[in-house]
Amino acid sequence: MPPLVSVVTPTYNRLGELGELLESLSRQTYKQLEIVVVNDNGSPVAPVCELYPELDIRVVDLESNGKHVRARNRGVAESSGSYIMPCDDDDLLVPTHIETMVRELEAAGCDMAYSDAEIVDFVWEDGVRMPAKRQLFAYEHDLPAMRKFSTFVPSGSLYRRDVHDSVGPFDEDVYHYWDWDFFLRVSERHAVKRVAAAGVLYAFSQSGSGGNLSGQLEDMRPYLDRLSAKHGLGDLPTKNFFLLLEEEAVKSRRAETTIVWDGRPFRSRYAPYAGG
Repeated sequence: MPPLVSVVTPTYNRLGELGELLESLSRQTYKQLEIVVVNDNGSPVAPVCELYPELDIRVVDLESNGKHVRARNRGVAESSGSYIMPCDDDDLLVPTHIETMVRELEAAGCDMAYSDAEIVDFVWEDGVRMPAKRQLFAYEHDLPAMRKFSTFVPSGSLYRRDVHDSVGPFDEDVYHYWDWDFFLRVSERHAVKRVAAAGVLYAFSQSGSGGNLSGQLEDMRPYLDRLSAKHGLGDLPTKNFFLLLEEEAVKSRRAETTIVWDGRPFRSRYAPYAGG
């Protein structure tokens, strides 16, 4: 039997987005899935989850709002798969993504794999998110360069559960940069592979109006300083994400990849009830 993949998703008051993620998971060609939805003391998620009875969904309701990193750690602790796949509640996975990631990880014999992505600026239309803008996010796997600017996309990445035995849980103290920190810690002790396929649709509003954490600069500096001190990264900028992508050092790392998404929206079963 194929290994069980636990998709770990923290969520907080984004039922429409969560519904579309579950829709994308219901379309996966890889079926050995367990979805652990960690509700960070937000609105009940049962109205969405119950619409996908074919999925093995475990809902973990937190008694207080501990923020997303703590919720991720709780989700990993509650999961039972031999492989873990983090995924934000507003991101999406193309139907072949998990199958591709399992195949690539096992073929390479590595402990963690991450894929390329498309950054998508979504707009709501009649209860469905429609793509307003799409931008390819594909960069060479360059460890020294990763210490200056991370191109690791945590959503849709896949790693062996026992990785946590050597590196520990996600670090709540670096908060906004938990993913960069996790990538660096795993890379120090384990083999990591980039998969050259844009199987992840990473929801990110260039205007910053989408509520994405990465779009907020004002309170990120202390956490970036903690990350830098922890890994000896030196002075790192907190510039706008899209401006950083246009810097020559980052542009020079752009890589060839396979675009997988056909551009069609993932209309969820919850959409008729969402009201836009």
